[in-house]
Amino acid sequence: MQEVQITKQEEGQRLDKFLAKYLNEAPKSFLYKMLRKKNIVLNKKKADGREKLKSGDKVQFFLADETIEKFSSVKVQRIKPVKLNIIYEDKDVLIVNKPAGMLSQKSAPQDVSLNEYVITYLLESGQITEEMLRTFRPSICNRLDRNTSGLIAAGKSMAGLQQMGKLFHDRGMKKYYRCLVKGVVDREEHVEGYLWKDEKNNQVYVSREEKEGAKRIETTYTPLWTADEVTFLEVHLITGRTHQIRAHLASKGHPIVGDGKYGDAEVNTKYKKKYGLTHQFLHAYRMEMPKMEGELSNLSQKTFTAVLPKELENICKEIRR
Repeated sequence: MQEVQITKQEEGQRLDKFLAKYLNEAPKSFLYKMLRKKNIVLNKKKADGREKLKSGDKVQFFLADETIEKFSSVKVQRIKPVKLNIIYEDKDVLIVNKPAGMLSQKSAPQDVSLNEYVITYLLESGQITEEMLRTFRPSICNRLDRNTSGLIAAGKSMAGLQQMGKLFHDRGMKKYYRCLVKGVVDREEHVEGYLWKDEKNNQVYVSREEKEGAKRIETTYTPLWTADEVTFLEVHLITGRTHQIRAHLASKGHPIVGDGKYGDAEVNTKYKKKYGLTHQFLHAYRMEMPKMEGELSNLSQKTFTAVLPKELENICKEIRR
């Protein structure tokens, strides 16, 4: 018999989900059969798999060690640690200032992304073990394009992952970006439209009229200053769709400087030659948390800010001289 005690990181998930991770090579039919036959029990009692696990619960496996070994494997990608720019950390949540050039999540098996760096950081700092990764894997809760810098939140526990994910999904959190765009923007704008994605080319298109398969988007932007025929904007991302800010601003005649996909080639060439800018000038600058209760109440009404990367800050200084 083997026994596993549920930790704080793992609580909140259903027993069947936990078992599917712990015995990740086993068919679901096998797991449910073992539950029915009481070869797998929860706190010494029969369970059906729908139970929500709590910290301190004990899952007992009345299975041969060889069976458990056969149906379980832990896959940890060993990578060289990097120093993360951590803006905030508690037992449930980690907020990181991601640099441009780093993937948020893998797009191919061989990729190394912020997800892997977060797991490596937690392993190196002793906050998790490889054994714990069998049943819960910390993960980021929001995504930024590879060449967009700024704030990303990660869940260190199941509660952190689920509740932060809900904040992003339900728009309970306010997200603000800063960017440099082509042209003069002299007033605040609240713009809406519809966005649809060309999956094959990973490109999105914006229209004023609703189309089949398109999703509604909503963006507000405010000019902070204008110089050299470009404007520095603060953008409130109300909905959060793929490439929304980049495509929405381009559709309004104000593409982001340095954006190779939706931008202006002439402006991009100028800023590459003059300032060495090789990616879009877009930075996830601020997160404003709503009033919160429960396990993440310590985040209630807090604001987190990530200053512009020095490369982008220096461009701003040069333009405004």
